[in-house]
Amino acid sequence: MTDPTLMTDLARLDFAWITTMHILYPPLTIGLASFLLYSEWRWLKTDNDEWYRLTRFFEKLFIINFGAGVATGVTMEMSFGILFGPFSQAAGPFFGNILGYETITAFMYEAGFIGLMIFGWGKISKKMHIFATFNVAFSSMLSAMWILVANSWMQSPTGVHLEKGLFLVDDWTAAIFNPNFLTAFPHMFIASIEIGLFFVAGISAWMIYKNRHAQMFMRTLTASLMALVIVAPLQVYIGDELGRTVAEHDPAALAAMEGHWHTYNADGSPNTSWNLIAWPDEEKGTNTFQIGIPHVLSLLEDHKWVSTVKGLDQFKPEDRPPVLAPFYAFRIMVAAGGILMLVAFWALYLRYKGKFSAEELQRRPWFLRAIIFSAILPYIAIWTGWWTREIARQPWLVHGLMRTSEGVSQMSIAAEIAWFIGFVFFDLVVWIGAWYFFSKVVRTGPDMNEEIMHGVQDDALSLGQMPKKHPPEGKPLIERPTV
Repeated sequence: MTDPTLMTDLARLDFAWITTMHILYPPLTIGLASFLLYSEWRWLKTDNDEWYRLTRFFEKLFIINFGAGVATGVTMEMSFGILFGPFSQAAGPFFGNILGYETITAFMYEAGFIGLMIFGWGKISKKMHIFATFNVAFSSMLSAMWILVANSWMQSPTGVHLEKGLFLVDDWTAAIFNPNFLTAFPHMFIASIEIGLFFVAGISAWMIYKNRHAQMFMRTLTASLMALVIVAPLQVYIGDELGRTVAEHDPAALAAMEGHWHTYNADGSPNTSWNLIAWPDEEKGTNTFQIGIPHVLSLLEDHKWVSTVKGLDQFKPEDRPPVLAPFYAFRIMVAAGGILMLVAFWALYLRYKGKFSAEELQRRPWFLRAIIFSAILPYIAIWTGWWTREIARQPWLVHGLMRTSEGVSQMSIAAEIAWFIGFVFFDLVVWIGAWYFFSKVVRTGPDMNEEIMHGVQDDALSLGQMPKKHPPEGKPLIERPTV
């Protein structure tokens, strides 16, 4: 007879792998699409060839990432029915509709404009092309919004009731705009912008470090790092707001994230200590050791010097989430976010001192190395943040309404392992392929031989017509870039 606990653990492990590999790509799609919109706007505004070449260069990386995201997204959609059949059936009235909205209003919308963005160079007007780029960026944001609606509803299910094994929707507005979504979506959206900016900054720093088109890549390095001076602190602020939302609507998850076992001290006073590090012992219901800082937990969660923050001792053992994984994943995420913010401020300081040029930065290789290294940290932050979010919700699949063990498909252990091996193999092939083509594009660098349009009448070009006025002596009538 199949062990239900083992089946639940295997299904969770399988889905953890799938989401961990998939989440590598969509945030970068969102962030990089937004940066492409900015860089193309800079080209149109300045008519500077370098912005055009930079836009086309990063667009190639965007295409690779987009393709990998679509491929791994298909396996994630499959895994809902394969691994969590009872949940998929029960949550269909809400969950299925939300994923359908994502397909219609975001994925198909994005698919319609991405072709224009990729293949439209020289074939449609400049204004139409940047309009297409805008819609790709906007639709990728919409896709993330619907996915976060679905996931946040699992964290704070509102607007539904469970009847005869089905989650029936009573109030679509309440279900969609559930409390967790209102802070989780901005947190993920800003994380996507941050990962896109550091991706651009890391590649630009590499090019400057290797002295390859250094002056040109200073444009994208400066733009991305100066934007991060605002984006990185904003992400920290929104993350704090999300933590307070979790504390209000899922206090057990918050307690696990903080390794907070005891609501009150031995003398009966509220336990306000925030654990910098600790080693949880879930069997004994306490920490084997801990280094705590008094009052910090209250300040973080309630913005008060002394307040009562629920500990895990307020919940039945069977309703407590695992502690070790979310406790350290959460701290890694916070540390990564803090380092990224400091790196952005470091760049601001160098620019304020007048040391932010290619020549000056090449004399400061440690700064360039720090930027290159920092490009990895947003991935680590997104990984650990997602692990924190998903593990701290356990043992619930839909918080307070359906346990994970109730939503798992019933299959043999052999079938579960076979699916796991298949998903691992597929995702690794996609990951290796993506990084192979990433590295190939970076090694090749921007196309410096491509001809660029200048001074073309947009309306005439969009209709496939020639401008009525003759060009100046010695200047071609229409210069079209090579696709």
